[in-house]
Amino acid sequence: MRVERVELFLVRLPLKRPYETSMAVETHESHVIVRVEGEGAVGWGESVANETPWYSGETPSTVWVLLEEALIPHLLGRTFAHPREVSDALSWVRDARMAKACIEMSMWDLAAKQQGLPLSRLLGGTRDRILCGVAIGLHPSTDALIERIEEELRGGYQRVKLKIKPGRDVEIAEAVRARFPELPFMLDANSAYALAQAGVFERIDATRPTMIEQPLAHDDMIDHAELQKRIRTPICLDESIRHAEDARKAIAMGATRVVNIKPGRVGGLAEAVRVHDACRAKGVPVWCGGMLEMGIGRAHNVHLASLPGFNLPGDVAASKRYFATEIIGEPFEVDADGTMKVPQGPGIGVTVLEEAIRKLSLRTAEHR
Repeated sequence: MRVERVELFLVRLPLKRPYETSMAVETHESHVIVRVEGEGAVGWGESVANETPWYSGETPSTVWVLLEEALIPHLLGRTFAHPREVSDALSWVRDARMAKACIEMSMWDLAAKQQGLPLSRLLGGTRDRILCGVAIGLHPSTDALIERIEEELRGGYQRVKLKIKPGRDVEIAEAVRARFPELPFMLDANSAYALAQAGVFERIDATRPTMIEQPLAHDDMIDHAELQKRIRTPICLDESIRHAEDARKAIAMGATRVVNIKPGRVGGLAEAVRVHDACRAKGVPVWCGGMLEMGIGRAHNVHLASLPGFNLPGDVAASKRYFATEIIGEPFEVDADGTMKVPQGPGIGVTVLEEAIRKLSLRTAEHR
């Protein structure tokens, strides 16, 4: 697998609905799309860095600069026996995990296409369908949130994830449990709380959420371990897990009982598989998180979620929930049973609408 040519595209699309978390309100997504050519095949990747650096220190601009100045020059002209070697080749660059991920994932797509295999099989996937959940942002009122949940449940989703923030937490959990006595729902705080606010989560315990995702600081494990001692609800770590070693340590110290795996957050598919394997070895369930991906990033997530340890519904929802404009020819749909098909064609298994990407692009670059 030889890297012969790399193209970059910056695509900005409006979301159908604003998406509010404890840290930001997103109305658009700007993602860097990577197109890699090698030995007659083409691979595609997509960055997931937000327009502002609230989730990580990366943005589309930093991703672009790092790709052009460090990552692409280090890969051009090189030959790799397996796509997992790309992750090792880029390890000399510290952090920059979202920049690394978008080009590393394009190489996995390239390799799978060269071998005529669906990406899921190259990754070690065992499922032809994945379990789907849905993530819902903060709403202006609890009544509006309840209406939105009802709408999503009609779409077949197997679980609901709800964003919370200080002052909008216990009320949400209690209202949802009162309206939906048996609904599997989880809460996501995106690092908005401190250990001193543990009482909030002690009150939430009574509503029986399936888990609470990243309640405390984005780089913390110690306080998460202490909080877990105080509540029954399992803590799920997201931002705190940057790689497989973080997962191993967090599990060992009791900081997490569930792990959210996002390939963009951990630097690509190779490291995502390592995190999956580390959790599976300890019997810790994992699920695939989402970053409001467009079609290419969504396709990669679907293939990743086919691995055997992904036994909880993830954030891989239907394409139509997010964007009116598609960049793939076969948008992802959730079936009535709450599952989604894993594409079986070579690579990511969907048709990338290359001409549409070129027309939509705000910025382009080519490297040979």
